[in-house]
Amino acid sequence: MILSDKRILEEMAMGTLKIEPYQRDCLGSNSYDVHLGKWLAKYKDKVLDAKKHNEIEYFEIPEEGFVLQPHVFYLGATAEYTETHTLVPFLEGKSSTGRLGIDIHATAGKGDVGFCGNWTLEISVKQPVKVYTGMPIGQLIYFPVDGEIEIKYNEKKDAKYRGQPEKPVESMMWKNRW
Repeated sequence: MILSDKRILEEMAMGTLKIEPYQRDCLGSNSYDVHLGKWLAKYKDKVLDAKKHNEIEYFEIPEEGFVLQPHVFYLGATAEYTETHTLVPFLEGKSSTGRLGIDIHATAGKGDVGFCGNWTLEISVKQPVKVYTGMPIGQLIYFPVDGEIEIKYNEKKDAKYRGQPEKPVESMMWKNRW
């Protein structure tokens, strides 16, 4: 079941869910709208290697906006910092974003119980699209968990994406053992 707006507010009041900054008008019937932060990033190399640390370069979205190009993979981040201590968060695109041909995640739309940080966005576009800092970019929905969590994400020693900052974070695949 997806949490309703009232249940999201109850969880926030209990401190088990945090959204900063929080704006009441961003709370929908069963979701919370998140916004594009001011930083974007691109990988430095044209060919990425899953076994090595692929570095990224950051740039700030100018006030007049930035045109995203097709066939370029961008990393972005939500303006909102979130914490989810008892629920499973999912990040999905908004229909208005999708209708502009903007995909906000390639595959990583689910968070874990205990995720604390800004969400890194995996952005690609179908045609050139100008984007702006603070524009609505996605929505968070929350699901309850069936059963007790043994170790929350923020408590795992090897959690690669714990405490994500306001800047996008590159792939940490190179830290995996395989």
